[in-house]
Amino acid sequence: MIEAPHAVSADAFIGGRVEAEQPLAGHHRAGLEAVLIAAAVPAHARGTVVDLGAGAGVAGFCVAARCPATSVVLVERDAALVGAMRSSLARPANAGFAPRVRIVQTDIAAPEAEREAAGLAREDADFAILNPPFHAAGAVRRPAGDSRAAAHLLGEDGLDPWFRAAASVLRPGGTVIAIFPAAGLEDLLAAAGSRFGALELLPIHPRAGRPALRLLLRGRKGSRGGTILRPGLTLHETEGNRYVPAVDALLRDGADLASAAPGWPADPD
Repeated sequence: MIEAPHAVSADAFIGGRVEAEQPLAGHHRAGLEAVLIAAAVPAHARGTVVDLGAGAGVAGFCVAARCPATSVVLVERDAALVGAMRSSLARPANAGFAPRVRIVQTDIAAPEAEREAAGLAREDADFAILNPPFHAAGAVRRPAGDSRAAAHLLGEDGLDPWFRAAASVLRPGGTVIAIFPAAGLEDLLAAAGSRFGALELLPIHPRAGRPALRLLLRGRKGSRGGTILRPGLTLHETEGNRYVPAVDALLRDGADLASAAPGWPADPD
């Protein structure tokens, strides 16, 4: 029996510089968080950027569009999402960066030798970006066979496989960038801090005066530097759903995160 193709939408990001095909159902759909982690890679960055658990590829595509001196490796295990990424790379809007993007189909939690056999090199990347699932296995109920909920579920080992994979692919001194719910701060620091130093945390607030809902983390492989909590980034105006102008520039113009977040340096110290 031939499986029916998944229905997809073609969605534009950073002012149309990126077009990504995303399944309409059954998978997590990328949006603000993908653009934020991409914006944390400075536009002047050079070298290889690995997007671990790339989904439909939005974060990696945005990096490739914004950072012309980089090559991007998209790592994803789901065949439907890999197919969507391949279709996206064939779209005319993405022609300027498509030759610098490569897709590797493998599980980030697989043994290192298996990932290498699939084409994911060890200690070859300058940046690793990741937007892990945010619910612990068993913490939410879902109907049997519901693959959409699975995209939001961490495995039994939590965040550890994600940062283990990041440490594996990064060169010494390479940078990891991750985004995660603020409620998971303890788990985030435990998983990252065992492998990375010079950690910087950026709280992301929906509005001024409201608690942070997300944390953006940056760290350096092999560093012994301590942890810094940076001033937070506020997304929306006090009233309504409009983004503040600096965040709007991230979303529409592909600006660097450092231009919107006070005190967030363009490069790790």
